[in-house]
Formats: sequence, structure tokens, C-alpha cells
Amino acid sequence: MKNIVIFGAPGSGKGTYSDEIVSRYGMEHISTGDVLRGEIKNGTELGKVAKGYIDNGQLIPDELMIDILAKTYDALPQGKGVIFDGFPRTIAQAEALKNMLAERKHDMGMMVELVVDEETLMARLLNRALEQGRADDNEETIKKRFEVYRNQTAPLAEWFEKEGLRHVFTWKGSKDLMLAEIFEAIDAENK
Repeated sequence: MKNIVIFGAPGSGKGTYSDEIVSRYGMEHISTGDVLRGEIKNGTELGKVAKGYIDNGQLIPDELMIDILAKTYDALPQGKGVIFDGFPRTIAQAEALKNMLAERKHDMGMMVELVVDEETLMARLLNRALEQGRADDNEETIKKRFEVYRNQTAPLAEWFEKEGLRHVFTWKGSKDLMLAEIFEAIDAENK
């Protein structure tokens, strides 16, 4: 099974669709958000540093994220394929991930890009804040995260395009429809 990078703005459904892909294909899942929240919850030094960036709606420095990712990736069983959720977010991170995987004789496989309008994203994130009590999901921080995404992360889509890895899925109001399209693309890539 090929590795998958799941890509999209905050609230686009990266975690939700990752869970569905994991359930269907038995892949491993690395959510950098979950990894970082775990570090913060456990009060590690990394968690304290990461919290400062997250609370201000900023990205974690690349070197820090690659070290975390490599450690997490190496601890997983090999051969099932891994979904990278929330990473990479910049071209420098994409290059670092490509190199990290190449050192292990692996590659990125494919990129699944989730495209959802900002109005829908804002509503989803504010709802998530209420349901999950996530302090990083308030309107001011969400707007900062959208700006960071537009300026620093969205340009990465072109990098994936040039690498021949990009698959775009646009929200049409139905999770099931979008999921069917994603499964079709994954099946085609893994023939």
C-alpha cells in the first residue's frame, strides 16, 4: 500500500477522511496534531514549545516536526502504508519528508487534497470547539490559521502537482460522495 499525504485547510476533514481510509485499507495514521496535543498534554519540553506556536496559530518549526515525524514513523509496522495528516505544510517540510522517506527506501505515494470553502470550514471548526472543547478553535485563531494556510501551505499543492502526486477532491455537500471519489483514486494508485 502506498503512503498518502492528506492535505487541506483547517477543518477540511483531514482527520475524518483519514479515519475512513485507515478503516478501509488498514493503513497506519500519523496525525501531527494528535502527536503534538499528546506532547502538550504530557507536559514534555516539546509540548511546551509546541503549545506556544499553536496558541498563536503558527506552524511548528520544520526541524522539530521532522524529528517528531521520523520517530513516530519508525515506531510503526512497515508495509501497510501511512497516512500523513497535517504534514507537510510547507515546501521545505515536503522536501524533508521526501528525504526522510527516501532514507528508508519509501516514498510519499500520493497526495489527497480536500478543498472546502472557508465559510463551511469556519462553521465546522467553531462547532468542533463546542463539541471537543478545543481552545485552539476560536474565531480569531481560526482566521489566523486560514491566513497561514493560504500564505504558507496552499502553495505546496503546486509542489505535489509537479511531483505527480496531487489528487484534488472538492466538497460538494456529501461526505459519502467525497469518500467514494477518494477510495476510487486510492484503488487506482494501488493497482
